[in-house]
Amino acid sequence: MIISVASGKGGTGKTLVAASLALSLKDTYKVQLLDCDVEEPNDHIFIKPDITRSEAVSIPVPAIDEKKCTHCGKCAEVCAYNAIAVVAEHVLTFPELCHGCGACSYLCPEKAISEIPNTIGKIETGEADGIIFGHGMLSIGQPMAPPIIRKVKTLIDKERTVIIDSSPGTSCPVVEAIKGSDFCLLVTEPTPFGLNDLILAVETVRQLGVPFGVVLNRIGVGDSKTEEYCAKENIPILLTIPLDTEIARLYSRGIPLVEGMPDWKSKFRELFDNIKEIVDEGSRSLKR
Repeated sequence: MIISVASGKGGTGKTLVAASLALSLKDTYKVQLLDCDVEEPNDHIFIKPDITRSEAVSIPVPAIDEKKCTHCGKCAEVCAYNAIAVVAEHVLTFPELCHGCGACSYLCPEKAISEIPNTIGKIETGEADGIIFGHGMLSIGQPMAPPIIRKVKTLIDKERTVIIDSSPGTSCPVVEAIKGSDFCLLVTEPTPFGLNDLILAVETVRQLGVPFGVVLNRIGVGDSKTEEYCAKENIPILLTIPLDTEIARLYSRGIPLVEGMPDWKSKFRELFDNIKEIVDEGSRSLKR
């Protein structure tokens, strides 16, 4: 089963939930943790894996052969991302805008465009006490996270319980991380900002057709409107975590919640059992 962990708002505790879930299950299940928050991956801080492999990630960008180019402008016309501009007798390329779709080289009438790799980041893999680990890292100044997320997801081992930690928000990187999951955990907090962004995240996962539930973190701050919204929308709240100074202290020291406070292991195992029950019920409904 593939479980993605997402949130509308940043800083709600996605990594806390993803790492705690992986650590709670590792003695019972074969577990794989993939950090797809490639702009700021931090699961490794808590899992502490032994990294054994690193691989560069690149996308193909256009290279212009000026001897063949007639400056017809077809390449600029077909580029949906404005990564090519034809100015007088010059062709300008903007690799930071290029999505690597290949349309320019494929449709160039003079075959004057070839593709060269542009490195945008890397993925790293390793293991931590039985947990297979992988994460992506977007290079500084690069805007294109989805290609790295797709590369991280090629590591998915379908023989394992896979936990994917996604980026905050509801943009393309989040969609890329969530799609294909069997279940999505939306981590939020009971504040106006948390509720606003949760609503956006709920709309996103519903569009993707992925079953989901909520983890409500920092109970004790804010108000009850998030719980009221979940009740109104029939969204299950599968786990609540209180606003606790000790949890914050452990987190700031890079100590996972279930290691610093072992009683939480049973709660995360129960969370997984509830997810499994929802997914199984969904499968039975489809067969009817």
